[in-house]
Amino acid sequence: MREHGGNLDLAVQRFGGRVEDWIDLSTGINRQPYPVGDIEPRYWAALPSRSDIETLLEAARQAYATNAPVLAMAGAQAAIQLLPRLAPPGRARVLAPTYNEYAAALSAAGWEVTEVSTLDALAGAELAVAVNPNNPDGRRYDKAALLALLPRVGRLVIDESFADAVPQQSLAAEAGRPGLLILRSFGKFYGLAGLRLGFVLGGEEDIGTLSAMAGPWPVSGAAIAVGRRALRDREWAKATAKRLEGDCLRLDTTVKAQGWQLVGGTPLFRLYETGDAHAAQAGLGGARIWSRIFAQQPGWLRLGLPGDESEWARLTDALSR
Repeated sequence: MREHGGNLDLAVQRFGGRVEDWIDLSTGINRQPYPVGDIEPRYWAALPSRSDIETLLEAARQAYATNAPVLAMAGAQAAIQLLPRLAPPGRARVLAPTYNEYAAALSAAGWEVTEVSTLDALAGAELAVAVNPNNPDGRRYDKAALLALLPRVGRLVIDESFADAVPQQSLAAEAGRPGLLILRSFGKFYGLAGLRLGFVLGGEEDIGTLSAMAGPWPVSGAAIAVGRRALRDREWAKATAKRLEGDCLRLDTTVKAQGWQLVGGTPLFRLYETGDAHAAQAGLGGARIWSRIFAQQPGWLRLGLPGDESEWARLTDALSR
């Protein structure tokens, strides 16, 4: 498996304890998840109905402020696996460094993949990918500059998995333009990654093709019930975005005493230059706090935001040592 956060089995193997002992800050998943509440038994017992799926899609359109066709899938990752099949293999360019599954999925499907460092370098690709805000450094790209790429590429994929807390960054309102596909993750902002839910926004033809590949029941009944309820709860979303903004400042202040330098981040994670990320990860690992490091950047350490006050206290104590 490629490098990802959330690999607590490795944390336990290296530092001991049980999975339950750990605070997992290696991902960008909200540690104060949406309160799921009760789920009607029929969502567990019956196949999802077409009308149930449609109500979920409408909730997504409202939450993301778009009128475009939408497809629900078992997480944004499920969409990434299908993207290479939208066209015969050709030239793909990925704005990097970024989430590593895009290049892998495209290469496995026979695409010629080039990782580039500027928006302008995406031009000329049959399929171009930009993650906005970016993972892991939080880079944000000008919306007009992204749209200007559309006539210069075959398809433009914008991954907005970390855009929920910064809706002004989203191009969802522009979805439906030919050649533009936008991916949205549900599990990160809502803190329910185990539900496996995400969305693709795009033109009618592309969404129709992806829908045919995904099959008649692309998401579970539970994902429909919980996702619809959460997406309609705009007050929770606004309050959560405000809380995360404050928590980012709190985390940046908390680590400042270590001499770590902020590289970037989003409202769901922060990326720091530590000088020695392996040592920093080991220090936190001794306190059963898991973080993310990067093979190509030996100083980088990424931390998600702690959840409740007990987690903040544990992180503060670990850093003070």
